[in-house]
Amino acid sequence: MSVAFGLVAAWQLIAPDLGRDVAWLGWGRVRYAHTQGIMLGWLANAFFAFLYHAVPILTGRPVTSARLGVWIFALWNFAVMAPGWMLVLAGVSQPLEWAEFPLVVDVVAILALALAGVQFLPGFFRRGVESLYVSSWYIIGGLVFTLLSYPMGNVVPEFLPGAAGAAISGLWIHDAVGLFVTPMALAIIYFVIPAATGRPVFSHFLSMLGFWLLFFLYPLNGTHHYVYSVIPMAAQLTAIVASALLGVTVVIVVTNLFLSMRGAGLLPADPALRFVGTGTFFYVIVSLQGSAQAQMSVNQTVHFTDWVVAHSHMAMLGFASFAAAGGLVHAWQRMPEARYNARAITWAYWMLVIGLVGMVVDLTIGGLVQGELWKSGAPWIDSVTASRVYWVARAHIGSILAAGFIALLVGLTTGPRGAGMVVRPAPAADGHDEVAPRLAPVTEAL
Repeated sequence: MSVAFGLVAAWQLIAPDLGRDVAWLGWGRVRYAHTQGIMLGWLANAFFAFLYHAVPILTGRPVTSARLGVWIFALWNFAVMAPGWMLVLAGVSQPLEWAEFPLVVDVVAILALALAGVQFLPGFFRRGVESLYVSSWYIIGGLVFTLLSYPMGNVVPEFLPGAAGAAISGLWIHDAVGLFVTPMALAIIYFVIPAATGRPVFSHFLSMLGFWLLFFLYPLNGTHHYVYSVIPMAAQLTAIVASALLGVTVVIVVTNLFLSMRGAGLLPADPALRFVGTGTFFYVIVSLQGSAQAQMSVNQTVHFTDWVVAHSHMAMLGFASFAAAGGLVHAWQRMPEARYNARAITWAYWMLVIGLVGMVVDLTIGGLVQGELWKSGAPWIDSVTASRVYWVARAHIGSILAAGFIALLVGLTTGPRGAGMVVRPAPAADGHDEVAPRLAPVTEAL
């Protein structure tokens, strides 16, 4: 659904009369449904689903309550997503980035996030924090800080006028990605890699260093969305410096992750490992890109252009979506009752890779063309005319992405039950300590 909204919005850029007489198909409304749907509809549901697999393994205890899980699922999908979509399509929304759902929906979302904390967090604290694995830290950080930052970004700007409200909204734009999406995605990646390879992460110290730097630096980044604005220059410069330091942090994290995958090959045979490995690659690219575009000289050219759209797609559909898909595939491989279609999952991987890379390259080039035309002082319509070829390409490439998501759905809902639980050879001994038994790869078919 979320990708479908994105396709409609993409086609409307090259066919503005598409849906002209249908109010709920207005471009702004459809775009809101697309962005909120990707983050809260697709990614949040995928993250919550993976937590039901990972948390009992990480804590050695079941989640708090199966009945509570039903309530969280119902609240999130039928009291947040469904009414949120209906209201924004009806024209009832907030003019806030990544916070377009109206306040009445935000109240339910905050309640659902609080219940998610009750559902998933207690088991982590029963044995003391010194025994926590890095994925556990990311899960705790993601759930706790999202519960704190969601009201800040979705409620507070409504009551702060002008630049003050914009500054708070800018913090949420990055907190949504940095304190919710990124920690959940990294929790999956740090879980799947040792489970699939049978070896521990390369360095626990580097993993924890990356964790604390992430949560310290990400909240400082939001103001880089307002470079050259009326927001005090000290805040802008702080965000620019924090963005550069965050790029260094991500290099540390990704180096640790790729060293943890050594021996798995450039294109791992395990599809879950392939998804998270590719997501890790997209993570370092999008993060270094973000650090660069926060710099004033680069921002002057690319701000407001399709470069930024390419950047956000690589973050949400590249890094985060590949991590989420890898987590779901990994969990499905370990459930004897789950249907599993390996061919469809392979098709999903390649269509998502081709679609994402094609879209990012297309929009990045288009954004640079737009920025140079604006700097040259050319009439605005010249940039619109020059953008058309890139918008046409995006609309067609988006269809490949949509096909990839459909293939992923087919891969997880068709095929024989338990087909993912094939015999997988244990990794060759190489002198490294064994991974914790609960995280070891499945080596027997059940």
